[in-house]
Amino acid sequence: MELKWWLSFLLLHGIQDVQSSNGQWTVSVPTRIPALQGSCVVIPCTYTYPKPNSKKILNRWRGFWMKGKKIVSTNLPKRKLALEYKKRTQILGNLQSRNCTMLLDGLRQTDVGPFYFRIEMPQYKSFSYINKAVSIDVIRNPPPPSLSVKMNNKVTATCSVSHTCPSIPPQFSWSRAGTVTRRSKKLNNWTWETMSTLIFNPLPADFNKPLNCTVQYRGKKEVTSSKILM
Repeated sequence: MELKWWLSFLLLHGIQDVQSSNGQWTVSVPTRIPALQGSCVVIPCTYTYPKPNSKKILNRWRGFWMKGKKIVSTNLPKRKLALEYKKRTQILGNLQSRNCTMLLDGLRQTDVGPFYFRIEMPQYKSFSYINKAVSIDVIRNPPPPSLSVKMNNKVTATCSVSHTCPSIPPQFSWSRAGTVTRRSKKLNNWTWETMSTLIFNPLPADFNKPLNCTVQYRGKKEVTSSKILM
């Protein structure tokens, strides 16, 4: 149920194209992203700009993610950031390739935004994509993981969660020993699903007892789901 709700939210708040009145400066970003407090979030971003009339080759791109007048992240290592974002952000994208994707780590309740991207090309022009910014819905506590159990000769249990932190995905632990595998897949440009599968041969002592799957997220928040083996 939690996963279906999450997917419905993502479909509702999809990536929007932002376009200036002249139809040439555009950016593609999500309007809203739900993300867990303490974890990290990747804000996908691609931008375009009108082709310069001159034949001068562009070779410098200065990118800034902004919150109002505060600099949240930049590709300029010597530029000072707002104190609250120091050492918590990074522009992951290659600005020359028109990729302005940003990472925000250690998400706080105050990190709701709105955030917008600004590009500066010293030999050309600058532009702030301020009309459509990105907002973050900071979730205090994660929903329980989705847990399913199948029983034949062996027990196969699968535990899955959605998250926004692909560099440090959630960690799984089980209340029962067995063979454990883990895999992740991308749901869209800012959400991933990670699942853990446990397989074991059941013993009489395993029945009528809860099988627990505990998930720990970036930021140390934990949540558990249980199933009674019948």
